Amino acid sequence: MTGALDACATILSGCITLASAQVSAGHVHAAAPRPASMANEAPPPPAGHAADRYYDPGEMAAARRALHAEHGAMRVSMLLFNLAEYESRRGPDGFRWDGEYWSGGDIDRLEIATEGEATLGRRVDDAEVQLLWNHALDPYFNIRSGVRQDFGAGPSRTYLTTGIEGVAPYWFNLEGLLFLSQKGQVSARVKVDYDQRITQRFIVQPRVEANLAASSDRRRGIGSGLTDIELGVRARYELRRELAPYVGINWYRQLGRTADIARTSGEDINGVSAVFGVRWWL
Repeated sequence: MTGALDACATILSGCITLASAQVSAGHVHAAAPRPASMANEAPPPPAGHAADRYYDPGEMAAARRALHAEHGAMRVSMLLFNLAEYESRRGPDGFRWDGEYWSGGDIDRLEIATEGEATLGRRVDDAEVQLLWNHALDPYFNIRSGVRQDFGAGPSRTYLTTGIEGVAPYWFNLEGLLFLSQKGQVSARVKVDYDQRITQRFIVQPRVEANLAASSDRRRGIGSGLTDIELGVRARYELRRELAPYVGINWYRQLGRTADIARTSGEDINGVSAVFGVRWWL
């Protein structure tokens, strides 16, 4: 047994000696260094569709034209009243609307928008109609341009209109418009609302609207600066997707020089109202 162990030790010693001799003689080489061209990872593929890297650009362009003709060029239309409500408030009650009709495709469409409010038993206090052309900037936002005509109390005004509307991150509906009147007066409006689905049919919608003016228009009761702000929340139940009655509460306040003009005229500068209405579309 001792002899076998000695023999194994002799063989192992011989193998180690042979390996050392081969390394010394240069028969065992280290791994070749990685070429400089492979030192870094390959560059990322260019932006765009992966198919663009494999198919002829002319074929891809033709396929996109066909896709646009089949889907993007379809003409559809919609009539939507986001607000159509009765307002119960201090003093005479009133009603209010905010709606639009549009017709066109995914890229371009023509729109007629209207909003306003009135006091029961009186003429319309304030109303407007806009004729707008919408063009898609990307899947989420459109640019809007056109004209706006005001009606109601005070002198009428005509405006050139431009702005954007669409869906902001986290699914906030956003609209921002800039107006230039025939008198050279510049104003702006921002609207934000959000549909929080409690269930598939019960939805709570917070809503914010603010108006600004670069200069005063006393004949219409508007002062320069931030003129007014409105905060509201409405809870609706969709009997059908196209028809949803709602209830809510709305708070409104005039600000800055606009509030000063209202005080001088003996008008309230703020108010709270309970609202009852229906949101519908077809």
